[in-house]
Amino acid sequence: QVELKESGGGSVQVGGSLRLSCSASGYTYSYNCMGWFRQAPGKEREGVACIYTGGTTTYYADSVKGRFTISRDNAKDTVALQMNSLKPEDTGMYYCVIDDACAGWYTAIPTGGMANPEPTFGYWGQGTQVTVSS
Repeated sequence: QVELKESGGGSVQVGGSLRLSCSASGYTYSYNCMGWFRQAPGKEREGVACIYTGGTTTYYADSVKGRFTISRDNAKDTVALQMNSLKPEDTGMYYCVIDDACAGWYTAIPTGGMANPEPTFGYWGQGTQVTVSS
């Protein structure tokens, strides 16, 4: 079992920044990829970014590329998402996800929203709300 706990969400104005963090506990040794999904009200859940254990391989949705940076601290089993130049369309619930590989994100991100992605991935956090207002 793996437990994921997100933090760092909040409200910010357009152009502002937020940093999300996620800590993993439990049996994480076989899970090599951590990342983020988000879900806006009334929309499907979409992949945002992922990162492999080594921390050198990352993948981003086009909508956040150049604005968001994902990073990982393997010693602490944490993953962070630095979000800059935030836009109203970034508003939503952000979920931390862990899986044995990043292949799921490589499929999910180009697809856009997914109706029910949870069974496809290992474990999900409870989510943290991000609200960007103009």
